[in-house]
Amino acid sequence: MRLLSTHKIELVEFPPDRIPDYAILSHTWGEEEILFTDMQNHTGHTKSSWSKVQGACAQARADGFGYIWIDTCCIDKSSSAELSEAINSMFTWYANAAVCYAYLSDVIVHNKVELGLTEFEQSRWFTHGWTLQELLAPSEVVFFSKDWVRFGERCSLAPRLTNITRIDEAVLSRELPGFEKSIAQRMSWAARRQTTRPEDMAYCLMGIFSVNMPMLYGEGGGKAFLRLQEEIMK
Repeated sequence: MRLLSTHKIELVEFPPDRIPDYAILSHTWGEEEILFTDMQNHTGHTKSSWSKVQGACAQARADGFGYIWIDTCCIDKSSSAELSEAINSMFTWYANAAVCYAYLSDVIVHNKVELGLTEFEQSRWFTHGWTLQELLAPSEVVFFSKDWVRFGERCSLAPRLTNITRIDEAVLSRELPGFEKSIAQRMSWAARRQTTRPEDMAYCLMGIFSVNMPMLYGEGGGKAFLRLQEEIMK
């Protein structure tokens, strides 16, 4: 597994049996994201999203973690094999993280006095397809604004999160495993979410239903969703 050192902000590879405790970032993509190639070429600091990476590393360091996983930095998307493996492993990586930081880049507050719950509820993070599993898989999720002002944890925010996502409060507070809910109910959680690529609307749900399948970008959203349904029914 490839992780980002929170002290040196550089990539480090770990064999499966030696993966250290790590934090993980959940975010929506913006302009000039820091990619794997930027980390390899040491050009990340020239992009506007470098501050997001720095902030995530600083928060992880403050929480005592030497490593963090950030999808944009840690996945080599030029390799279709690596991308497919990463997407199929994503739910597990989030589930195994010590903590997940949900970074709401469109919620701009500078201190706790300014915390606006309306802005929180309207964040695009809650409408993105991939963030559904990132909300459910980790043992702990902590929400932050663009300036890394802490909103609170998933458990303490569960009633409000239920109003936003329509996901049972018992699931969000970890009193009830999500996989115990019916297929139809789990599918309904994604009803108001979207992805940039149509196929991803199916791929982002694989972990929710504990299935794996190869990525076939270009097949179209309909075919991808049909394949997902076939895997679920097996």
